[in-house]
Amino acid sequence: MLITSNLPFSKWESIFKDAMTTAAVIDRLVHHSVILELNLPSYRVEQAKKSKAAVPIEVPPPPV
Repeated sequence: MLITSNLPFSKWESIFKDAMTTAAVIDRLVHHSVILELNLPSYRVEQAKKSKAAVPIEVPPPPV
């Protein structure tokens, strides 16, 4: 099973009801697990920036 998240464990309290629930969930997930932490820029964010930069911006003509 593979579980991904864009939040570090320290930020998971914002998802669950309280700190004890968060700790229990994390404990059960990481027990006998391999954790791969990739601190890389988001591929989707980079692609969105590139596609937004490629769209020409139309400047309206000055008023007459």
